[in-house]
Amino acid sequence: MLMLMLVAAVTMWLRPLVTAQLCRSRTVRTGKVFNVIQDVQGDRLYFQPTTTRLIKHPCEKNIALYLGKQVFFTMDNFETSLLPFTIPTSMQVGVPEVTSAHFAGSLLLLVVDQKVYIYDYENNSWSMSLDAKKHPTMHRKLLHVSNLVFAYFRGDQISQTHIYYSNTGGFSFWKYHYDRQAEIIGSLGGIFHFFSLSQVAMLVVNQGKGMFKYSDHPLNRSFGLSFDYNGTLDILIAPGQRGILLLWFENSLLFSHNAGQLVDTVRVKKGDQTLFSSIFEANITIHSIAVTENELAVITREDNLYYGNLGIVPSSIIKFADQYIWSEEVALMFRNPGTLEILTPVRDTAFPAFDFQKCLVNIQALLMDPELHVGKCKIEVLTGEFIYRMYTIDMHSQLELTASLIPQPGTSLIPLVMICSPRTPKIHFYVSSPSTCLCMSGRDEVPLPCSLKRATMSTLTVDIANKEISCVDIKPLSTLISVGCDLDKKIVIQNKVTACSMGILDPLTLQDNYSFIIEKEFYHPGFQGQQSSEDLHVFYSYQQLGCPLLVYYDTLWKPVGQWACLCPPQNYVSCHDPNNNAPLRWPDVQYQILGGQTANQIIFGHNGFYVFYISIVDPYYSYCQLETIFSIYVYGAFPVQLVSAGVVILLIISSILGSVWLAYKTPKLLRTARGRRIKKCATQLCRRCKTVCQFRASATARAGTEPPGRHRTPHGGRSDH
Repeated sequence: MLMLMLVAAVTMWLRPLVTAQLCRSRTVRTGKVFNVIQDVQGDRLYFQPTTTRLIKHPCEKNIALYLGKQVFFTMDNFETSLLPFTIPTSMQVGVPEVTSAHFAGSLLLLVVDQKVYIYDYENNSWSMSLDAKKHPTMHRKLLHVSNLVFAYFRGDQISQTHIYYSNTGGFSFWKYHYDRQAEIIGSLGGIFHFFSLSQVAMLVVNQGKGMFKYSDHPLNRSFGLSFDYNGTLDILIAPGQRGILLLWFENSLLFSHNAGQLVDTVRVKKGDQTLFSSIFEANITIHSIAVTENELAVITREDNLYYGNLGIVPSSIIKFADQYIWSEEVALMFRNPGTLEILTPVRDTAFPAFDFQKCLVNIQALLMDPELHVGKCKIEVLTGEFIYRMYTIDMHSQLELTASLIPQPGTSLIPLVMICSPRTPKIHFYVSSPSTCLCMSGRDEVPLPCSLKRATMSTLTVDIANKEISCVDIKPLSTLISVGCDLDKKIVIQNKVTACSMGILDPLTLQDNYSFIIEKEFYHPGFQGQQSSEDLHVFYSYQQLGCPLLVYYDTLWKPVGQWACLCPPQNYVSCHDPNNNAPLRWPDVQYQILGGQTANQIIFGHNGFYVFYISIVDPYYSYCQLETIFSIYVYGAFPVQLVSAGVVILLIISSILGSVWLAYKTPKLLRTARGRRIKKCATQLCRRCKTVCQFRASATARAGTEPPGRHRTPHGGRSDH
């Protein structure tokens, strides 16, 4: 009996020693060698709740903010001793209590004493952004591609509360008007923006039940399923944009894998056995929590460390051996997959700067403890080339993704593919080889016209349903899919034969501020078929148009395309304008366009430049507004005639008929008495004209032979020349 007790005592003493080796502890102490004391300037910030928070920058892994009785801001992952974080006294914050904080790019947003402050840590400058009458809590999507920030009052009735949003990273805020906000009964438990869903979700609390209400189609048709709401929950969005939410406070931990549509409790397990169905049932008091794309860690006031993974199946956590590491200031953060760091600020009685005790936990080593009854990981390889990338699915486009899955010998796996999107494309999933490869292909369904006003982000995730918690290094495969306009899709004009390549136009001339004139007879500013009051002077944009296509004047041109217009036939309003309420007076009349099944064609009758604007009007072709402009130079036509051919023909025919009439009428007229008188007058007129011409000719001859001066006239007088 004595021997058994001795063995038991030895076992109890050995276990802490083994545990201590798995949690390697060290203290960070810097800048205190030369006994230089730094003063704390400004108002010290503090965090009132009994729990601690450690907020890491979503992109910069070494930048973080610690919230507790003291607030610390680090840019080297707490590898140096730090002074408590302060705000300048010139900001006049009053009570320097931090109620919420968030990183937005190179900015740190803090809610302090009813106001939102901005700290630019790159320039070490402060500014105030939003002033409110109550302490708002703030949440923003932790993703660098989104600048949306929400500030709101938690706990007030939704019909009376104020919600603010900012799309400038927190510099400016505006009131957010939620659709039918007054009709939602209950208090506001939280609000967040989930980027991949393009949704703003609002947590509504009413009579001990919580549920999410969404802003956009199709999730806005109804609430998410209700769940028990006990206490004020904080919302954590797991990195990776997979729709994973964690809702927690001291005695509750909830999990959702689809952005709050379904919310369930996190269970406490030991091996495959479920010990407790919830944190509340396990009588656990959460002190700090850390989360990554795939992992979850919880430290409790009962001095216990729990660990779990975040997957498609319901989440659960297991309890590690006692660590003896809890304190009121302790906080958690993941350094790498499978590596957890327990951080504790340590006060120095001789210096104002705090040191930091770091305890590095090897999760994989802890999971090897046989008392945990954790099964061996059955996955050998799970990989795919599509991770950490973003793809685009436009209309009539396909996306094929391939993932490789290799199980351990003698085991079988259940692969799952989940896409988190309000508009789920058709996903076809098949296993090409039972143990080596799984493939996915997606094709977007054709939407209604104008139903997609902006690109919708979706997240596709490949995971294993029966994955063990010991698969620490096997993360789910995730990728972002944009259902919307493919930015690489554009209209390309084929310009194999141009006016420059054929030597008709010189490209250098076109680039030298080349211009041409459209006469007023052929131009109207509104393109309504009327005549303009003045000519149009057009500068040729070579950078935009390039060298014009070369077309012979007698060529018939007809592009190919289809259309489906919403507006009645006309020429001046977009046929897909959703705001146009004009009635369809002629529903059977087609909208006249160039292309498709119409017989419309263009015949170029004159030489010169023609600039065209072309766009795709078929709403079922692409989400993109595909449009471009191009130019054509027409050659080979005859010069433009100033007088029309009809007028010329009429004049020629009139001249011929007039000549024939005169040839017929003149002989008859001369035989009459009147004709003889006209003939006699004409003869006398001709004689007189002849005499005058002869006299002038003789006078000119004499003037050319006599010298200038006074000459005698035939009558004996003088004439001066």
